[in-house]
Amino acid sequence: MKTASVVEIASAVRAGTVRAVDVVAEALERIERADPVLCAFTEVWAEEALRRAGEVDALVAAGPPRSSGPGGGGGPGARAWLPLAGVPVAVKGRHGVRAAIPLLAAGGVVVGATAVPGPGTAWQTWGLGARGRTVNPWRADRTPGGSSAGAAVAVAAGLVPLATGSDGAGSVRIPAAWCGVVGLKVTNGRLPSRDRTGLAAPGVLARTAADAAAWWRAVSPPTTVDADASAADTPSTTGVDMPPSLPLTAVWSPDLGFARPDPEPVALARAAVDRLVDAGAVRLVRPQAPPPLLDPAPAWLALRTPGADPAGLADAHRVRAENGRRLARLFAGAELLLTPTAPTAPHGHEGPGDVYSTALTWAFNVSGHPALSLPAGFGTDGCPAGLQLVAPHGREALLLAVAGAAGKPSGRKG
Repeated sequence: MKTASVVEIASAVRAGTVRAVDVVAEALERIERADPVLCAFTEVWAEEALRRAGEVDALVAAGPPRSSGPGGGGGPGARAWLPLAGVPVAVKGRHGVRAAIPLLAAGGVVVGATAVPGPGTAWQTWGLGARGRTVNPWRADRTPGGSSAGAAVAVAAGLVPLATGSDGAGSVRIPAAWCGVVGLKVTNGRLPSRDRTGLAAPGVLARTAADAAAWWRAVSPPTTVDADASAADTPSTTGVDMPPSLPLTAVWSPDLGFARPDPEPVALARAAVDRLVDAGAVRLVRPQAPPPLLDPAPAWLALRTPGADPAGLADAHRVRAENGRRLARLFAGAELLLTPTAPTAPHGHEGPGDVYSTALTWAFNVSGHPALSLPAGFGTDGCPAGLQLVAPHGREALLLAVAGAAGKPSGRKG
């Protein structure tokens, strides 16, 4: 199942060569055919989606609004008008439409709500769709990861080119890694989040870095928007901030100093790093001091637990502060930190066992740093693995630049 990219769809709809209604109808047909097996969706809003697509077509027919400022009919920002025109978007969970409001304003069309973990289990690396448990599109006997389970499956299987997620411990990055797509968690606090603890941040799942960048441009605060809005039309764009110069300096850590990842995910991630080096995207540097962090698990759990013991909260704040200092020292000498995304391959539907799939991701929910999972190849079980890229606070553009340099569309072929 192959879908056009976000950039391709929006450009064609704005040019009038295809109609948003037809693009959305095709996405709905793909969902109807595939979802009985994949179970990626909890709800599909076909009637509303087609109505919204018709509104987008009417806006395109009327032409861009006349304005003397950026985004106006003849101004320098004209090409930024409806940057997601006609793009089918899936949202995480039944309440995900609220987070998609900027995408609707940009011309996107929400087609349904994706599966998240259902009741009855303490682990979050699974999903429950309207037709049953969500399966990994590469192996139905394996989980897709979670909690943005259906979002990753919908993108990887080509049902939609873009799906929203949220990431409180790795909930975007882990399913992105296990389904073979790009998954971006933004800097904590940079975009609105309903999470009372401050650990969760919005994110996106997409087949390419250019599509993730299109989402980032649509949702970013106005102060971060690149003055050259015409970059929205070029697949090589790296994000809304000014594109950085490559290669970026990077530090590689297979375990962050405390995790015990399996050898195969580490080897796949390290091979992906080597490919980035060969592509001129990163240059590995040796830090003045090793980059180990304190294990964030107790801190994350204390911060997440209502009414946590005051001593536990005090220790959580100590760990957060110390890891923050260590990351600040690391980023004083390098622009990126690179690790495997998940410590294991996707597990079966019976559960994850004793290994936290979040072992390499939740440190950056506690610290708030932006992070991205990039496809890193396939294990011997036939399932994808991921390479995690972490950047300083507010530097999402660095992540998107390197991911863009990787250059290959991801997701299920067919």
